[in-house]
Amino acid sequence: MPTPHRAETKSRMKLSLTLLLMALVTMVFLLTTTILLIGSYQSKKKSLIETTLNLNYANAERMSKTVDSLFRSMHSSLLFSADQIANMEASRPEDIDAYLDLMRHSSNYFNSIILFNENGSVLNNSPKTLGMMGKRIQSPQVLEALRLKNSYLSSPYTSSTTGRMILFMSEPLYNKDRHYLGQLAGTVYLRDYNILNMIFGNNNIDESGSYYYIVSAEGHVLFHPDAERINKDISSNEVVQRLKRGESGKMQALNTKGVSMLAGYSAVPANNWGVVVVSPVHVIQEQLLAHLRKILAYTVIPFVILLLSVFVLAHRLAKPFVVLADLVNRIGKENVELPELKPHWNREVDLLTKAVVMAWSDIQKQTDQLTQDAMTDLLTGLTNRRALDISINQWIAARVPFSVIVLDVDKFKFVNDTYGHLAGDEVLKSVAEILTASIRPGDICARYGGEEFVLLLPRTKPDHAFTVAERIRKTLEKSEVPLPIKVTSSQGIAHYPTHGRTREELLGHADEALYSAKHTGRNRTVIAGE
Repeated sequence: MPTPHRAETKSRMKLSLTLLLMALVTMVFLLTTTILLIGSYQSKKKSLIETTLNLNYANAERMSKTVDSLFRSMHSSLLFSADQIANMEASRPEDIDAYLDLMRHSSNYFNSIILFNENGSVLNNSPKTLGMMGKRIQSPQVLEALRLKNSYLSSPYTSSTTGRMILFMSEPLYNKDRHYLGQLAGTVYLRDYNILNMIFGNNNIDESGSYYYIVSAEGHVLFHPDAERINKDISSNEVVQRLKRGESGKMQALNTKGVSMLAGYSAVPANNWGVVVVSPVHVIQEQLLAHLRKILAYTVIPFVILLLSVFVLAHRLAKPFVVLADLVNRIGKENVELPELKPHWNREVDLLTKAVVMAWSDIQKQTDQLTQDAMTDLLTGLTNRRALDISINQWIAARVPFSVIVLDVDKFKFVNDTYGHLAGDEVLKSVAEILTASIRPGDICARYGGEEFVLLLPRTKPDHAFTVAERIRKTLEKSEVPLPIKVTSSQGIAHYPTHGRTREELLGHADEALYSAKHTGRNRTVIAGE
């Protein structure tokens, strides 16, 4: 039989209901806060990265358009002046000198302007300090401009005489009888004062460490916040390689020093340059840490007040905290609707409830938006490849029999090559509209890549899928597209589980059937194995 002393010791070791509830509420609060912080961190990280990429791309596009517009204006100015000077053929040299000076000072386009004849001998130059009158220029750029007898824009190069980085632009001079007189050339010193440096001399976008740089068509740095990087060859950079191919976009990539950057880049059509706006990834990390510190700062005081309230009203506060803890514990784990949370008589509980509702709503909105963007093809509005693969795997896991139709637009490369990619995009949109109108509710239509589309028909046998595919093929053949051609398609059909029990097997057999349709004349439908 236990002694009174032993019984008293055991009684002291047991926790009171108030302390137990305080411990439980403390644990729930910490768990809730942790889940919110993790969810908020991941959501905020994705949002910051996407926002930074979009902002950098928008800045790169804006600057690219500025450079493009500037070079077109420079070209127009030079062309107009060339026509004017050609009509001044009999004018005095000092009149032409005055015109060149006016041209150079009125726009700040060029650091110097040179007029030379068809043999490369300098007739006039501005400013006079160049001292090139009567000299014959033998630089490769001048010789190339003379040879072409047309508009000419050089790649940036370093002058052998001055050591400056120079951009050379020229326009031919023809008199009224179309006799070739020579070239009017403007030179831009990339490191000296001119309109380019006025616009792009200050390379910092903001104080967070973001900046931009401009590269030539060959991948050499033209403008950069680090002056030592100018004229360096960075063509090995992945972003620069894309610019050399004339591409524009956004991506996360390593720079030449191995630092991870969020880059937006845009090609300049007028001169094949490229503009890159970058932000270091570590800036995002710093912003995320500041975000977490802010959340923690806002939760510390309510947490202390909450503990004091629980000490007095533990039995009445237990239920709402359990509800909130269970609700927040499911954030990011399942897709649930936010239940109706009624106002509570206690201020702290009511504030916490509203905070959870606001946080839940923000995370849900961001998650839904990101999910929608990740599952949709931007051009056609159809389901994309990722969402299609998810659907196939889900149906296979549920053992739902279904048919797959893989559709490929015939000779789509000919459409792109003949009418351009914009026209090709319109054709793809028309195909997508026809496919959407041809399927039942519950069917899935996706753009799988390029000109290839995939349809999933649940609980549909191959022969019925063949009927659907033929109807689509004939509708597409008779449809009117914004081009003077007929659009046809080849289609391959496979059935789960008849032709495959995995996604790879099923799509592989459908592709084989598609290739069979292609090889046997196109504009036809083939079922796998037939």
